[in-house]
Amino acid sequence: MAYSSYSNLSRAQLTFEYLHTNSTTHEFLFGALAELVDNSRDANATRIDIYTEKRPELRGGYMLCFLDDGTGMDPNEATHVIQFGKSSKRSPESTQIGQYGNGLKSGSMRIGKDFILFTKQGTTLTCLFLSRTFHEEEGLDEVIVPLPSWDLKTKEPLTSDPEKYAIETELIFKYSPFKNEQQLMEQFSKIESSSGTLVIIYNLKLMDNREPELDVETDHQDILMAGTLAEGVKPERRSFRAYAAVLYIDPRMRIFIQGHKVRTKRLSCCLFKPRVYKYSSTRFKTRAEQEVKKADHLAKIAEEKAREAESKRVALEARLGEDLSKDSRAILRKVQDSAMMLKRDADMKKRVLEAKQKALKEPKELNFIFGVNIEQRDLDGMFVYNCSRLIKMYEKTGPQLEGGMACGGVVGVVDVPYLVLEPTHNKQDFADAKEYRHLLKSMGEHLVQYWKDTNIAQKGIVKFWDEFGYLSASWSAPPSKELRYKRRRAMEIPLTIQCDKCLKWRTLPFQMDAVDKRYPDSWVCLMNPDSKQDRCDAPEQKQNLPCGVLKKDKQTSEDKQKELVDKIKQQQEKLEALQKTSTIKSAADVKKLPLDVSMKPTESSSQATRSSERSNTRPRSPPLPAHLKNAPSAPPPRASSQRPTRTPAPPPPKVEPSRSRAAAKPSPTAAKPVPKATAKTPPPSRSSRTPAKASSAKPAATGLRKRIIDQEDSEEEEEEEEEEEQEEDDSEEESEEEKPQTKKSKMAAAVSNRGKVVEKATPPKRGRLDETPQQEPDNDPKNAQKDKGLLVEVRVNKEWYTGKVIAVEANKQSIRWKVKFDYVPRSTPKDRWVFKGGDEVRLMRPPSPISQTPDTQQETERGPAPMEPDTTQPGTSREVTDSLVTMLRTMLRYFFPPAFRIPKDDVNSMTAEELVAFPLKEYFQQYESGLQSLCNSYQSRADARAKAVEEKSNSAEVKLKEADEKLQKLRTNIVALLQKVQEDIDINTDDELDAYIEDLLTKGD
Repeated sequence: MAYSSYSNLSRAQLTFEYLHTNSTTHEFLFGALAELVDNSRDANATRIDIYTEKRPELRGGYMLCFLDDGTGMDPNEATHVIQFGKSSKRSPESTQIGQYGNGLKSGSMRIGKDFILFTKQGTTLTCLFLSRTFHEEEGLDEVIVPLPSWDLKTKEPLTSDPEKYAIETELIFKYSPFKNEQQLMEQFSKIESSSGTLVIIYNLKLMDNREPELDVETDHQDILMAGTLAEGVKPERRSFRAYAAVLYIDPRMRIFIQGHKVRTKRLSCCLFKPRVYKYSSTRFKTRAEQEVKKADHLAKIAEEKAREAESKRVALEARLGEDLSKDSRAILRKVQDSAMMLKRDADMKKRVLEAKQKALKEPKELNFIFGVNIEQRDLDGMFVYNCSRLIKMYEKTGPQLEGGMACGGVVGVVDVPYLVLEPTHNKQDFADAKEYRHLLKSMGEHLVQYWKDTNIAQKGIVKFWDEFGYLSASWSAPPSKELRYKRRRAMEIPLTIQCDKCLKWRTLPFQMDAVDKRYPDSWVCLMNPDSKQDRCDAPEQKQNLPCGVLKKDKQTSEDKQKELVDKIKQQQEKLEALQKTSTIKSAADVKKLPLDVSMKPTESSSQATRSSERSNTRPRSPPLPAHLKNAPSAPPPRASSQRPTRTPAPPPPKVEPSRSRAAAKPSPTAAKPVPKATAKTPPPSRSSRTPAKASSAKPAATGLRKRIIDQEDSEEEEEEEEEEEQEEDDSEEESEEEKPQTKKSKMAAAVSNRGKVVEKATPPKRGRLDETPQQEPDNDPKNAQKDKGLLVEVRVNKEWYTGKVIAVEANKQSIRWKVKFDYVPRSTPKDRWVFKGGDEVRLMRPPSPISQTPDTQQETERGPAPMEPDTTQPGTSREVTDSLVTMLRTMLRYFFPPAFRIPKDDVNSMTAEELVAFPLKEYFQQYESGLQSLCNSYQSRADARAKAVEEKSNSAEVKLKEADEKLQKLRTNIVALLQKVQEDIDINTDDELDAYIEDLLTKGD
């Protein structure tokens, strides 16, 4: 249908108000500025200058200018700027940032009310003027854009309509800051390169206090977000210099703000222990499906046109028949060529469609790069780029969402192609939120794998950060500025800098004197101390990152069946153990039990069996290590204030409470029933104690058996519940919210039952201990509640996980903590009850020094409390301690650094307590410093020798060159002399001269 048929139809029109409406898409003001920077990068600019010019008569008091050396625009290309949605960059294979043809209009109108553009390309100068002030003053509803152009050499206007040119320039002189043609030409002269563009935005938008939104007065080298405090805000959200530094994943354009160069970053080169993970998925289909639909539509149109052309050709051939006149042949040839071209075009678009359909089914591959930000650990999260342009920053995922220390400080980087995810118009988010969430989820899974691969948690998170100078308990506190910590951080991350001439990235070798060195903005390859990379023609070194692999724990059906069989077998063994329990009818039956009903719990075989059974299912605390279990007098790993005080007089053997771990951690089979058997016995004299014990044995034993059975039942319920939770986690993720509540309620009931038993068990302990003065115990309920909020690490299945104490249960025997983990695998409960001071828990750095108890202070300073030998019982622990002390003395003397503040000879006379308090940290720091100095001296000596050898070699080369020159001069003189003596002599080469002289000497002999 002809175009003229549509002439009477209504048309959509763009009103003046759309300029403001379009600008509101930029909620983040720096995103609007970045739109203009993106245009310069897409124009292949190597430099962009962003600066301000003071103009008090304008709203805001200054103009904001963007000047680049890109390709510029001719008058025809400049007309595309005023067409909303028109873009020549839009193509599926395009790597350019701009896609929508809207960035310049929306970005500039977000910053101010008016802008004027000057561009140069070839021999033409073009000016484009878009002003809301002009439309408001003139009362216009349509969008009118003056667009005059001039010749570069003659400065004469390029127009066929002088009247139009006069109106355009008159509007520019009236509503722009430039009032005549000379001032316009001065703006063109700022474009010093052969091509480029200058954008000037004025009449800036103001805040409620009548101040501009962009602050250029506080920092004269930066553009800041006005009204934004520095504390609690990411630097990229407040400083445009910081935002521009990470705006592109691989910066190839120099950015200058207020005349000072931005030190752009390649994030992957700024991280500690970077590692890349290959990821492929078929989930990202939205954008690819759109391209397939578009290609299908174009292919159908092309095929229809080809069919019409073919039918037209056939009809023309039939109509002409045998008419072979010249005109008929020309018409036929034209129709045939047209049909052939359309057929080829249809075939090509069909092949494009097939290729896109094939690509739709292929998985999309992405590279996830992770590393630790040791320069500022609170700046962590995911940086998501699209076509090398930053879209989202500091996105938390995986364990980082929990807010704990797990995966803290880790930065992730990914560059997503346009075909995988499509950004929104303001380039601050992605159009498909569902696929973006899937991307973050996948990055979270790889983040957990990276955290495992680095082994930071296994070595100790606090110890890791202490190594780099993070000495404060506050996570957001900056690292220490001491020189040794600065050097430590600088050694791990080599400096990467961009040449100002060739724009290649160079990695500088580490130098001790280069820490905190300020490099000039005009740094070039010639300044590189690396001789292999000190030329601009040297190729750029690629960053070799180790490649990681995501390891998914997938259980086969055989593994699940085997695990189920093992659990059934364990339950059957427990059932058989319960059936073997005999009924207690008298005090004689109590004595037959594998329990010593007294004040002293014993290490019985039943206790070992019960503890091993519990460790196989879901241990609340792991079994003792072998070196502690075999020691006859191992004290609990807690401070001395938590242990009962001993009297100087030897106590009776059955009254003294045991100092073994059984006293610190009452086992369910031995520690709890023992006090129950004597719970109703008052503290009488020693002569009347035995009858009282016998008379109360029967009811005590009956209650004992009930508690054993109840406890086993509660353990079975917990195990069954855990099995159900694991099975349902594999099939349904929706039920995860309900199960932890059920489990917590049952665990709370079991805990309350145990608490009651312990309360009843406390009175008999006054029999002997009340006679000696005691200090206030640390496990007092009021003092124990202060432990809430402590950061701890708990060992689960031989791995340590970080968490926080959220509840405390205290009694006179022990203290239990309920720890909520920052992150654990799905098959492990998210919280766990542990005994304070047990082997399965260790303290991390506490929130403040006030909340530290003596035992936590000791552990944070020197690790686990040392084992003290028990002198009340015979054993080999004292011999072991003496041998360890001797070994420690030997090692200290062997590595003893020179000029240490403690004399070396004093080590031989140090006691075990003095060795425990030995300043090992300072010792090894001084040793490391001395070793580093020694290495530096060797290096300096080697460099000096190499320099001397090089100088000697150069001197020898100079002398050799001088000798060659003298020899050559001598030969020339000899030839001249011979020619004077004998004119007909003909000598042309050195060899001929040597042969002639030798012949003369031979004849002379």
